[in-house]
Amino acid sequence: MPSVVFFLKFVPDMKNLFCLFIALLPVMTACTTDVRDRFYRVEDGQFTKDGKPYRFIGANMWYGALLASPGPGGDRQRLAAELDSLKAMGVTNLRVLVGAEGQEGTPYKVAPVLQPEPGVYDGALLQGLDWLMAELGRRDMSAVLYLNNTWEWSGGYGTYLEWAGAGKSPLPIPDGWKAFSTFVSKFVTDDRAKSMFADHVRYIVSRTNSVTGVPYKDDPAIFSWQICNEPRCLSASDSVRAVFSEWIWDVASLIKSVDPNHMVSTGSEGYYGCEADLALFEKIHSSPDIDYLNIHVWPYNWNWVEKETLVDSLDAAVRMSEWYIDMHLPVAERLRKPIVMEEFGYPRDGLGYSKDVPVTARDRYYSYMFGKVLSSAASGGMIAGANFWAWGGTADQSADKLWWKPGDDYCGDPAQEPQGFYSVYSSDASTLKIIRDAAEGLQ
Repeated sequence: MPSVVFFLKFVPDMKNLFCLFIALLPVMTACTTDVRDRFYRVEDGQFTKDGKPYRFIGANMWYGALLASPGPGGDRQRLAAELDSLKAMGVTNLRVLVGAEGQEGTPYKVAPVLQPEPGVYDGALLQGLDWLMAELGRRDMSAVLYLNNTWEWSGGYGTYLEWAGAGKSPLPIPDGWKAFSTFVSKFVTDDRAKSMFADHVRYIVSRTNSVTGVPYKDDPAIFSWQICNEPRCLSASDSVRAVFSEWIWDVASLIKSVDPNHMVSTGSEGYYGCEADLALFEKIHSSPDIDYLNIHVWPYNWNWVEKETLVDSLDAAVRMSEWYIDMHLPVAERLRKPIVMEEFGYPRDGLGYSKDVPVTARDRYYSYMFGKVLSSAASGGMIAGANFWAWGGTADQSADKLWWKPGDDYCGDPAQEPQGFYSVYSSDASTLKIIRDAAEGLQ
């Protein structure tokens, strides 16, 4: 800083000082604007970046931080190649799991685990998250980073409840859906479990990237922080639903208090993820700290189509998807927040898992879903993006690897699902063309 004498030598009176301030004001304003525009944000119901409207075709790549690790499971050469392939297709937005929680070796759970005990972290996996973000930044790509999970495949609700002393969490396989859902429904009313998750949020969101030296709050490669993958309250009780919405609001506020630069999203499936209560969906997204809306669309998982009729029933899948998507649009209009279809998928023909099985129905379904984004862009509508589930890239998927185990390649399907169920591989040329054409259509 120059001395006062030096400053007064060039600004000898208040009149000159005022003139200097006026002269510098445009520069100061421009610098402020440039900093603000580095981050993705919402203005009047639309995403913007660098002061321009922004829409995207994206992918789910939940394993990105695992693949970036210098430790077990990591393969940075593969990750770099996968990111290059996605960028070449025009896919620049990825939805990524920050990390798993709980005991290693739990059946149907991804590994390795980022947080094996409350507040204890695997340093190699933190470096992996850092490296992933650095590589995304170099490619002008971005990530939605989700911090929790309702489901067992990364620990999530069940693990936090175990840590809080609620007992051992059942698993959908083999314990059954009712046992599992009844147990994990306790998360939103368990203050100790939620407190430990809040500590995790603070730790991750306040982190400084060890590769770039940039605090996460200042990293423009973060599209948004996401509270949870498919957060649910799993209860018919009005009081529990009220606590659930309060928890969503509280976590969103916590994230913004640590990082005011980035958007926050819920990770909600929409109507079904809110116990078929559209008012609850609107309530959780009406928080001033929630920047946009999410929905997920799953025709097969939600029994809109059957295994034997995946091709023949595609029209039914499209019709039901249209109904599901459209019911959320008035909410987006009322809240003046864009909506992202951040998970959707369709199986290979006949529910085959091999890369050799045709993708006739899936390609047509993808064309429909991406068409919703393109038509919304043309009309100035509220649908601003879509992330297909999920990118499998060059993963090795063979008959003896139908169920994932440590040491196998990561693909689009987590450990609780057959490998190849919804994965899009680098060899799926027809699907890749549909993705590429849709991304080009938004340019």
